[in-house]
Amino acid sequence: MTRAPLTVLGVDGRPGGWVGVLVDGDGLRCWASGSFRDMLALGATVTAVDIPIGLPVGGRRRAADVAARQALGPQRSSVFFTPPRAALAAHTHQQACELSRAAGSTGVSIQTFGIMTKIAEVDDALRDPAARSRVVEVHPEVSYRELSQGRPLPPKRRPEGRRERLALLQDWLPGIALPVPRPLRATPDDCLDALVCAWTGLRWLRGQADVLGGGLDATGLPMRIVV
Repeated sequence: MTRAPLTVLGVDGRPGGWVGVLVDGDGLRCWASGSFRDMLALGATVTAVDIPIGLPVGGRRRAADVAARQALGPQRSSVFFTPPRAALAAHTHQQACELSRAAGSTGVSIQTFGIMTKIAEVDDALRDPAARSRVVEVHPEVSYRELSQGRPLPPKRRPEGRRERLALLQDWLPGIALPVPRPLRATPDDCLDALVCAWTGLRWLRGQADVLGGGLDATGLPMRIVV
């Protein structure tokens, strides 16, 4: 019997949904977009996503977030602290801050509030044990730092930053290019981040990845960032 090939899906969120890129040992298979459950339905062996998984209790910071900020040094602001699960019920930034403080934590940054619906979407999907066993959390900038062997890169919103990130990814998958047209009207940044998530997911699949943080949250989800 022929075994199905091992595949990795790198996923990045954007307004209106998620952008994914499916790769295997031979290279890029396809780009995809949709809800996070749509991403899971693609059936990848590993789905590597840029979103916090595993939420802290009370005022504790996730060790993964602290370690990721330390790894990035002056670029640490790209790592947003993960809010407590209680804050996910908020509809406004003010309410998110109030719920977070009531849970024993601090206020929620506006950047964190901006991704809280995505955090909640993934948190809900991973209540399925079969799904949680094949999903890992990635932070793209930490992965790029590993891919560049510790060299800081220009901001990805600048053309030179995008060029350098794409060049690093092309060392991994020669000839790879950003899709045209881009799925879900994704920005180049979204597509680059999905690609480096796939690179990290492949490292995890091969047993080569590093892990920041650890431990489980109150629902049994791992509080780690895979690099």
